[in-house]
Amino acid sequence: MKLSRGLALAGLLAALPGWALAADIDGSTLSVLWGVPFAGILLSIALMPLLAPIFWHHHFGKVAAAWGLAFLVPFAITFGPGMAGVSLVHALVAEYIPFVILLTALFTVAGGIFIRGNLHGSPGLNTTILAIGAVLASFMGTTGASMLLIRPLIRANDNRKHVAHVVVFFIFIVSNAGGSLTPLGDPPLFLGFLKGVDFFWTVSHIFQETLFLVGALLAIFFVLDSWYYRRSEEVLRADPTPDSRAIGFDGKVNFALLGVVVALVLVSGFWKSSVVFNIAGTDVGLPGIVRDVGLVIVTFVSLWLTPKKVHEDNQFGWGPMQEVAKLFAGIFLTIIPVIAMLKAGVNGPFGAVVSAVTRADGSPDPAMYFWAAGALSSFLDNAPTYLVFFNTAGGDPAVLMTTLAPTLAAISAGAVFMGANTYIGNAPNLMVKAIAEDRGVKMPSFFGYMLWSGGILVPLFIVMTFIWFR
Repeated sequence: MKLSRGLALAGLLAALPGWALAADIDGSTLSVLWGVPFAGILLSIALMPLLAPIFWHHHFGKVAAAWGLAFLVPFAITFGPGMAGVSLVHALVAEYIPFVILLTALFTVAGGIFIRGNLHGSPGLNTTILAIGAVLASFMGTTGASMLLIRPLIRANDNRKHVAHVVVFFIFIVSNAGGSLTPLGDPPLFLGFLKGVDFFWTVSHIFQETLFLVGALLAIFFVLDSWYYRRSEEVLRADPTPDSRAIGFDGKVNFALLGVVVALVLVSGFWKSSVVFNIAGTDVGLPGIVRDVGLVIVTFVSLWLTPKKVHEDNQFGWGPMQEVAKLFAGIFLTIIPVIAMLKAGVNGPFGAVVSAVTRADGSPDPAMYFWAAGALSSFLDNAPTYLVFFNTAGGDPAVLMTTLAPTLAAISAGAVFMGANTYIGNAPNLMVKAIAEDRGVKMPSFFGYMLWSGGILVPLFIVMTFIWFR
């Protein structure tokens, strides 16, 4: 993840005062062609695993770096190294590094907790695990909750013939919808938190929508799983996982560390300090520094205190986290001109997008924001998509939380909920799919999964639009 290199680069740029004087990017003067690297990296994420899986598996980091350079080098030549340097530092220090540090801490702490023993995957038990995962997702992140529960859920169902639908609904509920209530839950909401959205704003504004979606999905799953379970050939005679150990937890110290993660994020949101460090034009407050340093310490403490056998039992590895970190480095860099162009509003190259989510009287249309943010979150990635529409709606958290609260609620719900529409909509989706396939579960293809989401999620989103986002 090379975070140390990022910090070193930030320090180097801070020593160049001329760079720190560069002005903000005027998006109205940019050509839409500056968005090509951003579109390129997102299309690469969507298509290359399908068209060139072996190449992608070995070189996805190089692909992300190539798209990042495809933006940064021409940008530096056109607008000067000062503007390019300031933009790079802002993307690193203000957004990327805090984002990756939090994700790494949650991934590490969750990977240090092993749920031992063998449960038996009845419809009631499976539904209960999904419900618990939905609650945990908002407190330990969709990544953390997914990594904690997917392995024991698969073990619980390894004596059943049909398991793919269990994993699909797990992605719907635990890896996406359940993380909609706090900034800890899903990357888009954490980015909003970094932008100034209050920690408890989402739980107070989209709780009903979340309750409806999660409740409906749990009910549908219970009916479907019960139908499979009643079939005579569904349950195998021999359970591959013997009932040899009592149900319990190994690596319990990580529950305490998880509490520390929550506390650090909460403190950084509520602690107001006048101490600010300016790094090449980007202001970094003391609360954010304390949070990030604390999260790094938690990560190393977890690795130090967690017994080696726990990581072995969990099949813990850094591959999924490295992939997310490398890909998001490219995304956060190439999205810089896109955000600038969207900030320009109707006067920018993406004026048509702004007009599409704006009513005739000039006010934002929550329904259009819900579907626009959701559609892009489905195929691109929900974290940068949230940023795009956050800025399209003005980018002022004080206004968005009050006057434009329905719009921010629609953006938040669309980005989080519809990240479940495809495997690439949210980082944990692909992680869960990979773990399930490694355990022998035959998962649906990319488009096969979309048949599930199109038939189950989309009708629920339509109902939600008429109830909450008109």
